[in-house]
Amino acid sequence: MSRSTRAPSITDVARLAGVSVPTVSRVITGSVPVSQERTDRVLAAIRELGYRPNGAARALVTGRQSVIAVLASNTTRYGYATTLQGIEEAARLAGFIVMITVIETDEPGAVQAAVDLALSHPVAGVVVLKFDPPGAAALHRLPEALPVVAASGGRGDGVPHAVLDDTAGATAATEYLLGLGHRTVHYVAVPTSGRRAGRATGWKRALTRAGVDVPPVLDAGWEPERAYEIGRELGGRDDVTAVLCGNDELAMGLMRGLHEAGRRVPADISVVGFDGHPMGRFWTPALTTVEQDFADLGRRSFALLGELLGTGHTAKTSSSAARLVVRESSGPPPVAG
Repeated sequence: MSRSTRAPSITDVARLAGVSVPTVSRVITGSVPVSQERTDRVLAAIRELGYRPNGAARALVTGRQSVIAVLASNTTRYGYATTLQGIEEAARLAGFIVMITVIETDEPGAVQAAVDLALSHPVAGVVVLKFDPPGAAALHRLPEALPVVAASGGRGDGVPHAVLDDTAGATAATEYLLGLGHRTVHYVAVPTSGRRAGRATGWKRALTRAGVDVPPVLDAGWEPERAYEIGRELGGRDDVTAVLCGNDELAMGLMRGLHEAGRRVPADISVVGFDGHPMGRFWTPALTTVEQDFADLGRRSFALLGELLGTGHTAKTSSSAARLVVRESSGPPPVAG
């Protein structure tokens, strides 16, 4: 018996998922909210059948482009790469092509060049990864008439945001360390997209609420090498017993520096990272971290953009909570001898 070569249709997807054809269309385009249970059934049916929406045909019918642009300052760091993966996955299921443009720096000329390049092709809309100053700068240079969504750790800027609540995550991590008996918590920071930086805000909020000293922020940029140097410096101080890092890569560099300074983690100094890098559980010691679902952030970013494209309006924010994952790198402070 010969195998059928007929490509699966949207009707086949609807039949397998047990929903109507319009419901499948809404899931694909993100134009109207659909319950999570129905969305999961539709996505499972799409994967099982190998259904692929025809973006070119849809563009002819609707008059809408099937390409979206994504602006980001980086494509390789864990949070950036995984967010991009989520955007691409959701866009592909909806029949869109994703075009990524890298913003080299936050220097005005570089930002404008990236925006110009992204818009040099007809696009349906734009997602900006507003994780840092280049992303924040690019957001303000996009035409107001263009559908735009930001993915970030905080709200603002008057455009729809898909948000990771890193303020609450940093607060929880700091309160956890204080609860272990540490007198204060030092913070090794990543670059931020503004003064309302969520992780620094959450860290400071927890210390202020507890009525303890707020140490100066230790800026490491994005470089584990700088965090390594900070680790060697902090390793020479007796007043440091707990450190929160702005991401897990910085935590890795910091722990190496502490080790070379002769300090043990967590016996002498506790270390907590941020983001939930999948390699964190394999480090020695396994890293306590604030886990964030970046792939989901990407999917929610595209869903917001889909709502804008379908109806012309959308909810201003789509937020998800972070989760503290306790492993081996944190514990009570050393007992004074």
